[in-house]
Amino acid sequence: MINYLYQEQNWQSQLSDLITDPLELLQLLQLSPEQLLSGAILASEQFKLRVPRAFVQKMTPGDPLDPLLLQVLPHHLELEEHPNFVTDPLGEEQANQQLGVLHKYKSRFLLTLTGACAVHCRYCFRRHFPYQENLPKNEDWLNIKNYIESQADINEVIFSGGDPLTLSNRKLKLWIERLELLPQLKFLRIHSRVPIVIPNRVDKELVSLLKNSRLRIIVVVHSNHANELDDFTCAKISELVEQKITVLNQAVLLKDINNSAQILADLSYRLFDAGIMPYYLHVLDKVKGAHHFDLSSEEINLIYKDVLENLPGYLVPKLVREIAGEKNKTPLFGVSTF
Repeated sequence: MINYLYQEQNWQSQLSDLITDPLELLQLLQLSPEQLLSGAILASEQFKLRVPRAFVQKMTPGDPLDPLLLQVLPHHLELEEHPNFVTDPLGEEQANQQLGVLHKYKSRFLLTLTGACAVHCRYCFRRHFPYQENLPKNEDWLNIKNYIESQADINEVIFSGGDPLTLSNRKLKLWIERLELLPQLKFLRIHSRVPIVIPNRVDKELVSLLKNSRLRIIVVVHSNHANELDDFTCAKISELVEQKITVLNQAVLLKDINNSAQILADLSYRLFDAGIMPYYLHVLDKVKGAHHFDLSSEEINLIYKDVLENLPGYLVPKLVREIAGEKNKTPLFGVSTF
């Protein structure tokens, strides 16, 4: 189902032409509208479907269980209420020190520059986050600068969101240059799913911007399944690696999508082909609307034990959970309940 048009289009065009209608998505994949069970349309109204056509090109037509499709297609189960599944599972309201700043860990903090994403993953832990009340404007830079300078332990800023790579190169350059002026900062991390779902976002201007920064740049992409990493996607991300930009991957362990050791092993090997190192394998954050992706502690431990037995250590991502209020990610393997 490869349409090379998407390899030629610039990323801005692809970002402005997303699929937002579940019925259109099913039609493109030659699936019956009956795939949308009662309540799925309402689920999409509450958390809108957004998926790039380039990402849809990686899905298998006629397969209602395609692992990429299941990550983005609204589901009626999202409307169910479940104990412990809440709107702010990571306690980010408490960590929101000022506009745009989420400071949870000692040496680094998140700067949420945008609420926009190229794709709406149905398990997103920030699907209820009040972005519009928290986005920093240009005039907020002085407050952010003062905050950084008041926290001597901070040496790293993490661009997050939303997805920071939905921003223009011009805007990214503005924020990077501001941070470069602060001597205490050594590292800039960029968390983004865009290189996976719109590979053309890795354009020459972005690569040049990142490789010429005085800050050490780490790009953390988000891929959950090897099928997301076709040859074109790997080649584009390799352009970052070739410029000595560190590229890591974080995945989320999701029921019916990647909950097998073989799928996770295939993902790690495919990432390595592109020069991407497996970084984190997150247990699902208990966000309201994502219960149907959850796995039991016993299932997770069995899967991860199998991963450890079948992969070399350098390709094994760290199994972690983020717990609200904790000062670091919590390692999980061998823990009987989590």
